[in-house]
Amino acid sequence: MAALCSVAPVVAKVPAVSTGKASKSSAMQVWNPTNNKFFETFSFLPPLSDQEIARQVQYLINNGWAPCIEFEGAGKAYCDTHGWSGLDSSVNAGYYDNRYWVMWKLPMYGCTSPDEVLAEVRACTRAFPDCFIRVAGFDNIKQVQCSSFLAHRPANDRTFQPVTGRQVGDGGAAPAAGGSQQNYSW
Repeated sequence: MAALCSVAPVVAKVPAVSTGKASKSSAMQVWNPTNNKFFETFSFLPPLSDQEIARQVQYLINNGWAPCIEFEGAGKAYCDTHGWSGLDSSVNAGYYDNRYWVMWKLPMYGCTSPDEVLAEVRACTRAFPDCFIRVAGFDNIKQVQCSSFLAHRPANDRTFQPVTGRQVGDGGAAPAAGGSQQNYSW
């Protein structure tokens, strides 16, 4: 009986998992925090064309979600705090100031064509050219927003970085003078 207790437990050795190229430290990059703000889905991409917006709106319609157009000025458009307290606790987890934007009309219940939404985005852009404009997909059954994306950035917006300027490459090389990033490749 004593012999059974003194035997060390057998633990199978697990082989190391390699993720390939990304596991190499030279493939890692550093986030560039200068003028590199993201808004909603697809905001990391260059501005969407009308055709690309129409395809996203068609996706919303196909899922039964009502397109809703919202807009907000640059000062309140970006969510960068967790509310008045600044804490991210269980009380206000998931809460960010400025996540609710002004609605352009009511949600477009019964919308069947992306052209209807594009016409409203254009009207909103004409009325508020200095505002960010987004299209949200609202599920009226679940009472939640399921998707949203930027449809318009103000002409004077300087918060967008092209993909090549979002990270500092070469294992931590500094950005070029003036805060803009050089074109690094993986």
